[in-house]
Order: sequence, then structure tokens, then C-alpha cells
Amino acid sequence: MALTTRGGAAGGDPAKAPSASDPSLGFLTKRDTEVKLPRATRVKNKTPAPIQITAEQILREARERQEPEIRPPKQKITDSHELSDYRLRKRKEFEDVIRRVRWSVSAWVKYARWEEQQRDFARARSVYERALDVAHRDHTLWLKYAEFEMRNRFVNHARNVWDRAVSLLPRVDQLWYKYIHMEELLGAVANARQVFERWMSWRPDTAGWNSYIKFELRYGEVERARAIYERFVAEHPRPDTFIRYAKFEMKRGEVEWARRVYERAADLLTDDEDAEVLFVAFAEFEERCREVERARAIYKYALDRVPKGRAEELYRKFLAFEKQFGDREGIEDAIVGKRRFQYEDEVRKNPLNYDSWFDYIRLEESVGNKDRIREVYERAITNVPPAEEKRYWQRYIYLWINYALYEELDAQDIERTREVYKECLRLIPHKKFTFAKMWLMAAQFEIRQMNLTAARKILGNAIGIAPKGKIFKKYIEIDLYLGNFDRCRTLYEKYIEWSPANCYTWRKYAELEKNLSETDRARSIYELAIAQPALDTPEVLWKEYLQFEIDENEFERTRQLYETLLDRTKHLKVWISYAEFEASAGLGGEDSESEEKKNEVGYQEQQMERVQKCRAIFERAFDYFRTSAPELKEERAMLLEEWLNKEVSFGDLGDVSLVQKKAPRKVKRKRPIPTEDGSTIAYEEYIDYIFPDEVALAPNLKILEAAYKWKKQKTGDDDE
Repeated sequence: MALTTRGGAAGGDPAKAPSASDPSLGFLTKRDTEVKLPRATRVKNKTPAPIQITAEQILREARERQEPEIRPPKQKITDSHELSDYRLRKRKEFEDVIRRVRWSVSAWVKYARWEEQQRDFARARSVYERALDVAHRDHTLWLKYAEFEMRNRFVNHARNVWDRAVSLLPRVDQLWYKYIHMEELLGAVANARQVFERWMSWRPDTAGWNSYIKFELRYGEVERARAIYERFVAEHPRPDTFIRYAKFEMKRGEVEWARRVYERAADLLTDDEDAEVLFVAFAEFEERCREVERARAIYKYALDRVPKGRAEELYRKFLAFEKQFGDREGIEDAIVGKRRFQYEDEVRKNPLNYDSWFDYIRLEESVGNKDRIREVYERAITNVPPAEEKRYWQRYIYLWINYALYEELDAQDIERTREVYKECLRLIPHKKFTFAKMWLMAAQFEIRQMNLTAARKILGNAIGIAPKGKIFKKYIEIDLYLGNFDRCRTLYEKYIEWSPANCYTWRKYAELEKNLSETDRARSIYELAIAQPALDTPEVLWKEYLQFEIDENEFERTRQLYETLLDRTKHLKVWISYAEFEASAGLGGEDSESEEKKNEVGYQEQQMERVQKCRAIFERAFDYFRTSAPELKEERAMLLEEWLNKEVSFGDLGDVSLVQKKAPRKVKRKRPIPTEDGSTIAYEEYIDYIFPDEVALAPNLKILEAAYKWKKQKTGDDDE
């Protein structure tokens, strides 16, 4: 039945047959070709087994079950024919290998060693010679060849090999060492010395010379060793070679010879980059010889000549030396000297690093040497910034300030201080920028010296060359302290002429006149100030002018000022301030007078007049915001709030209902937030104000008002 169904399915619709859908399968079906993966088994019991197997047990079992290594059987040779056959076969194998890898030194060495094991030395020698024809520049091949000759006690052959090797490769030290070692083993000291001389003619490095010296010392040839040292330091004039030579002499007890070596080195290698090591060794040598003064002189000589960047170890050793052998003054000098040289190195690398100069000057001031302090100051101020921009001069100018203060306070040299200030003011490019601090400090210095004329001259030059607000303020302060009011007026006029938009100057000038009871002059100054086309803080100036007129009880003038101000700006604060003025105008008298006024019949009338004037200002303001600026709804609401508070403060004379009829209603609304591309993807809530007059004008707002009343009524019914 299944066969019939399968056959019917295959023969009934050829288009659905698997072979028809994929011709590349031939007579196979996809079911025959698909890969069947084992089904993942689910672990049902996840509890740990009672016997746990460790990694060590797994490795041990793997080791035990490992099959033994298969080794070739051992071949036993019983007669000469088998031996000759074996040798022929092996030689053929070696020759085949050499033909394939002729350049491989290891193949040649294996071949030669096999011949050596067969005790056929001639053949082994022949193999080495053939190898040298291929790789005569390989020193390891020469070493193997010579060691072969030495192992088998062919001394002359070995000498011949070594001679050929060192002649071809004289720069390979290992060949020379092995050659000399062989001659020493044979007891041929003269031959070894001769080999050393041949080697020294090639001018080797220090290791070769040291081995030659040690060779001579092993056989007690001190004079020969000294002569070799002389040749050594001549060939390699370096601090380490001289130090080794001096230690050799010191070990032999020749102190004078050692000192002579150090002195030669000091004269010859002062400019060497490792001269620090030489001087430290020389000073330590003198310390061991108990020559403390000599050692100190060497340290000082070295510190004067060795570059500061390479003298760190020298400073450290000198400081330790002074702590051990010097007194308190010597130790302090050593510490200061070390820091001094560090600062010298810093300012030499970067002369425009003013922080390093400040630290250096502070160090010298702690020592107290006036000449050195002045020298460092003079060197520092010569490093003028390369660009005439104020940001580059801001640190540099403090060098001059500190210099002047040092000369005045510490050195107490008045003339020199005056010269410092004069030179600094001459150096500053005042046409591009200036430093008011320097002008003021120079003037204050002259005042401290009771030279008022010079101080005035300095400040006058400052105003004429590079006027700044700080200079004007200080100059005015000085003359005000001295009581020269006419000169103060002149300075204020100059200040205003230089900066007419500066409200601070106008206010201070008017304040001066007020303090001098010059009311008309103060009023004229205020009038000139508010007439300026541009001011930095006009609101402060207007506030002071209004307060000035109120203090003078000039209420009509104050009203005119308010009207003038309203012509310029209709700001909410101006309206509120005007209304508050009208509400409080005439209430600034003494308490006794106010009490008398309260008892009078006309007091109520005056109070009512003030209320009406205040209410009139509020009415004007409300009409302005309603008609001329209808978009400023929030300002109009704030105005009504202030008006309501003022009506409440009037008490019985106030009319709260007048303001409440005009009070708006707050409504929450949404407005779109535009994006950069102009599309609207979000909305924000804001508070809108609906005034009663707007409801009367807009029918839609009437509908909203009715809906609001209905909602309020419904909320009340629910509460009941």
C-alpha cells in the first residue's frame, strides 16, 4: 500500500518529483543527500555522580593506554664486509644530503662527526675542508673544525686552522679567545702573547684589551700590563678605560700613579658626554685617600664644566659628600647649588618660561645675595615676549613688578626702584595695550616717597598715553582724599570725554556734586547723562536720577522725568515704578509733620488725590498693553496683579472691584514645536490669559466661556 502511494506520487505529477526539481541530483533524492545530525539528548538527571573523575585520572589513563614507541631494531655488525657495506651506505646517504642542501653547515658537520666516530680523521678533515669551500665566512664551522683537531690532539693542525680562521675573520672575537685558550692550555705563553699582539693590531674593543691585561697579570707581568694599559687608554680614550687603569694602579698601591691617570683623564675628557662618571670616580678616589679638600675642589671643578643636564649624579654625590665632610654652610651651598643648576638648565632650554624664572628668583632671594638676585632679575626681564599681544605679556609683567618691590622693600634702593618703574613703562607698547597696574604702582610708590608732583605726572602721562578706567578711578580717589574737588571735576570730565557711555562715571560725578550740595550741577550732570545716545546701564542711571529728584522733593520734575522715560520705553517696571511714586508722593516728611497732617481735615483729600493719580497711571498702562501691545498678555496680567495689591493697600480708599472686573482667566493651551526641517512632531503646553474684553469680541470665546460655566456648575452638583 505504501509502495503504491509512493509510486503514485512519483508518477502522478512529474513536476513535483525531487529529481525534476533539482537535475544535478541525478537518480538521488534530497532525502538521500541531506545530512542527518544526531538528536540532542536531554539530561534528565542532573545530580552529581557518586564517583567524580578528576583531570589527573584522565591524563593517567591516557598515559597508561598509550602504545609504546616504535623504534628501529639495533643492527649488529659481525664482520668487516658488513662494516664496509654500512660505511658505504652511510657515506652515500651523507653525500646525497650534501648534494641536496650544499649550503647547510649542519649537514657538513654531521658528516664530519660521523667520519670522526669511524676514526677516519683524514676523511673527516677532508669533509671540513670541502665545507670551508662552501661556507668559509661561517665562524661556527671554523670552531667545529679546530675543536675536532684539538679533541684528537692534532695540535699543529689546530694551530693551522686557528691561523687561517683569524686571518679570514679577524673581527670575530670568539676565534681569538679560543686560539689563545688553546695556547695557554699547551703552556705556550709566548705563542699566546704573540696571538694577543696580532689581535691588538686589529684594534679590538675594550673586552679584548681587558683579556690581554688579565692574561699578563695571571703570569705576574705587571709592567707589561701597565704598558698595555697605556696603549689601551690611547686607543680608547674614554672615562671607563681611565677609571679601570686608575683602579689597577690603586690596587697595586700606586696612589700617585692613579692620581696622575685621573688628572690626565680630567684634562683630556672634560667635554666627554660621560665626564660625570670620571669626575665622580676621581672625587671618590680622593675621599678614599683622605684628601677632602682635593675632593671638594674636584666636585666644584666638575660642576662648573659638566653640562647641567648630565650632572644629576654629580650633584647627588656632591651633596652626600658635603653632608659627610662639610659644615652647615657647605651643605646649604650644595643644596642651593644643585637647585640653581637645575633652574639654569630650565631657563637655558626655554628662556620664555617665566615660571622657571620666578622659581629661580625665589631661590636666590632665599639665599639673600643681592648681586645674584639683581643679576637674575636683569637676565629675566631681557626675555621680552616676541609678540605684542597682551596675553603673552601677562606673566612677563610680574617680573618687573617683583623686581620693583624687591628693590623698594628688601634692597631699599629708592633710585633703583624708580628706574625699574621708568624702564618698565618705557618698554610696554602702550599704543596696542597697557597695564594700569604698572602706572598705579609707580604713582603709589612716588606717593609713599612724599613726591606728589611725580605721582601726578605719572598718572597724567597714563591718561594722556593710555587711558583706562582704573587709572581715572585711582587718580580721582587720590585727589578726593586730598580735597582737590576742582581737580576731581576736571578728571571726571576727562573720564566722561574718554568713555561717555559709562554710567558709572556719570553717577559718581553726580554723587560728588550731591555730596558738595551742588544740586543744580548734579541735576545738569544727570540731564547730560540721560541725553547720551548710548549707555551701558541706563536703568541704573534713571533710577538714581529719579531718586535724586524725589529726595529733593521735586515731584513735578520727577513726573516729567517719568513721562520722558515713558517716551523712550514702555516697560512694565517703569509703569509700576511711576504708579508707586504717585501713591507715595509727599509721604517722606518727618513723623511729627505726618502726625499733624493726619489730624488735619485736608489730609484725606490729599490721600485721595494720590490714590486717583496712582489709579490713573495704572489705567494708562493697562490701556497701553491692551491697545498698543495686545500680545504682551503676561505683562498685562502682572500689571493687574500689582494694581490689585495697590488697591488693597489703599484700604477704604481703594476699589478692588475695579481691578477684578478686568482680571483675566488662565487657560492651558498647546502649541506646536517647530523642528529644523519645518515639520511638527511635538507640542508644548503654555498658559494663556483670556481677558473679559476679548470674550466680548470673539464668539468662539463666548462658547468656551459657556462651556467653562457648565463644567463648573456640574462639578458643584457632583460635590453636593
